[in-house]
Amino acid sequence: MENIKSKNTRFLKEGTLIICGVVSACFGLKSFLLPSHFIDGGVTGISLLVKALTGWNLSYLIVIINIPFILMGYKQIGRSFAIKTAVAIALLSLALVFLPFNPITHDKLLIAFFGGFFLGGGIGLAMRGGCVIDGTEVLALYISRNSMLTVGNIILILNIVIFAFAAYFLNIETALYAILTYLSASNTVDFIVNGLEAYTGVTIISDKNDEIKHFIITDMKRGVTVYKGEGGYLEKKDIDIIYTVVTKLEMSKLQSQIRQIDPDAFVVQQQIADLKGGVVKRQALH
Repeated sequence: MENIKSKNTRFLKEGTLIICGVVSACFGLKSFLLPSHFIDGGVTGISLLVKALTGWNLSYLIVIINIPFILMGYKQIGRSFAIKTAVAIALLSLALVFLPFNPITHDKLLIAFFGGFFLGGGIGLAMRGGCVIDGTEVLALYISRNSMLTVGNIILILNIVIFAFAAYFLNIETALYAILTYLSASNTVDFIVNGLEAYTGVTIISDKNDEIKHFIITDMKRGVTVYKGEGGYLEKKDIDIIYTVVTKLEMSKLQSQIRQIDPDAFVVQQQIADLKGGVVKRQALH
């Protein structure tokens, strides 16, 4: 019974996130990008570019162009992901037809920024709900598994090609605004997916490691792992190496305290791509 309740809660949460994502993406498209014939990067950018060149209905293009990526998602990630993605893309297509959003502004800079912001917000919320409404990441994941390129490299190359086509077939100004839209959207996606909960791994080597460890555990309520090491440059033996994980907001507090305890402490920071379990917990994507 408890397991069923947990599944229902999770289903409701994911459904709410996906619907909010669809509404946000639709608002960004209909109120900003479409009236001014702006485009974005990724699969949505391809759909917008094809619409600008052919005049075809965007609601149909988004469904048709995303079909191969839904199939890739089914093979690469799983059935649940593919079903949720198909439903989300279908909802976005319907929203573009039925939701009565009107143009907000004619200022091109505002259109590029806020169009990207709301479109990126929609993509990010859908990802939090466990699916995508833009198949770029799915394509990048598929190619990366069959090549030496990373996912980031592939997304960058794909967007460069899209912007180059926009510059050639439309005009350079549209391509430049498309880059601004893409930067706004990608940063919004990153913030919503990782948010203020983005984590940083911190490695600390200090002669006062006991005080630093006590502060992290007692004041910051974070877990600490202590490695036994040996210095190479100064040939010190039996060095305690402290490792902890904190949020982006906590990083400045930790740095400030380390400087007070030991100004000569050696501190290395590393961004954490994903994290599960332990003392630090985050809301996982499913």
